[in-house]
Amino acid sequence: MKKILIVDDAMFMRSTLKMMLRKENYEVVGEAQNGLEAIEKFKTLKPDIVTLDIHMPEMGGIDTLEMIMKLDSNAKVVMISAAGDQKHVLDALKLGATNFIIKPFSEDKVFQVMNKI
Repeated sequence: MKKILIVDDAMFMRSTLKMMLRKENYEVVGEAQNGLEAIEKFKTLKPDIVTLDIHMPEMGGIDTLEMIMKLDSNAKVVMISAAGDQKHVLDALKLGATNFIIKPFSEDKVFQVMNKI
């Protein structure tokens, strides 16, 4: 069972993802509402996959992604954001994101991406 850390400043989005992922037997080991919290939880929880929003308070997703990749260059990070413009997508992929899902998303899209990891 893959362990997931969900990072998004919107509680509704974290809850929605958690419900979806648990239905497909993923283990949600933690949640974070900003990048600083995400980095600390990444260090302690050692998830197999991180889902990461871009626009968050205190530390945004791109900076968080960069820090996570410095901690573990093999980390699997899936960006899930409404900020799906070409610049954000390319920046995230260049920094090492495994994939990018644009909000709003379907369950099928989430599982299509997660099952490839």
